[in-house]
Amino acid sequence: MSAVRAAVLAQFEQPLEIRSYPEPGAPGPGEALARVEMAGICGTDVHLWLGQLAIPIPVVLGHETVGRMETLGPGLEKDWRGRPLQPGDRVTWASSIICGECYYCRQKAQPTRCLNRKAYGISYNADEPPHLRGGYAEKILLRAGTAIFRIPDELPTEAVVGAGCALTTAIHGIERAPVNWGDTVVIQGSGPVGLAALAVALQAGATRAIVTGGPAHRLERAREFGAHVTIDVAAAAGLAERRRQVLDATGGYGADVVIECVGHPDAVNEGLEYCRDGGRFLVLGQYADAGSISFNPHTVTRKQLQMIGSWGFEPRHVDRALGLLNETGWKHRFARQITHRFALDRADEALQTTRQWISGKTVIVP
Repeated sequence: MSAVRAAVLAQFEQPLEIRSYPEPGAPGPGEALARVEMAGICGTDVHLWLGQLAIPIPVVLGHETVGRMETLGPGLEKDWRGRPLQPGDRVTWASSIICGECYYCRQKAQPTRCLNRKAYGISYNADEPPHLRGGYAEKILLRAGTAIFRIPDELPTEAVVGAGCALTTAIHGIERAPVNWGDTVVIQGSGPVGLAALAVALQAGATRAIVTGGPAHRLERAREFGAHVTIDVAAAAGLAERRRQVLDATGGYGADVVIECVGHPDAVNEGLEYCRDGGRFLVLGQYADAGSISFNPHTVTRKQLQMIGSWGFEPRHVDRALGLLNETGWKHRFARQITHRFALDRADEALQTTRQWISGKTVIVP
């Protein structure tokens, strides 16, 4: 039996290790073996590397992946949309699987909070067979029940991975905190999640979009994505100065919707100050436990704010993301997000490139 290489997080804050695992045998009912073509480095992977989420280790990281179907298990004949699947098809898949049976799945219609939810590249111990449950690998074995999507020929792999889970996350978040036609929106953060939120907000009808963030190359990308105003948080030192610039850019009132996409807790207090009275504040970037902040609830009361959180996404959001990419010019902008490519044996260098904010989007090409 041949071996399959994978990049493994074996210890927090230590270099990823390249390990070899036995290639899985024939997939079971509903399963699929896929050869990885490209895996994205997500900001969440950096948080995982830092130990900011409770996960099993060792773990094969990677939850933003495009692959080629190699072997389909019995009963797997169609993708999530009902389109035929066969070996050789280029596919992507929703990163998590829910149980469909628990309190949140059945009674509260909150599937992203499924009590038994498991995500590729996050939830699976690499020491346990079949080992290959993450995208930082030459191959991945997809569980039965995975929402698999065949990618249209005209949609580049780079667009799908360039958008990554950021686009699906933003679609889910803005569904929970809607952007209406004519709204003014402030996006905190100019990384992949911020750019995805910008794209979704503009697509939803926002007529003025302000992005706060950095460094300069990311703000330039935000302007390419359609931001009307960008504010460099390093140049506009201090909350008072940044707030002044945001208010100036929003006619003195603040934004109808502020979307936090930074991932640092201090951004939450700052973002509340950017909302107009009666506005909406979406906390989208705090996926990992990066610490606590001092919080004054009087700000929420005084400004009559709606403060909304959003966690993950569902397969239907993957479907919407692929539609958005394929039916509009966004696919070219997201494809250009990819600025750094690394072979699998340089996976740790790829991760650190993302961690140091050097890249637009960094990918691994096994």
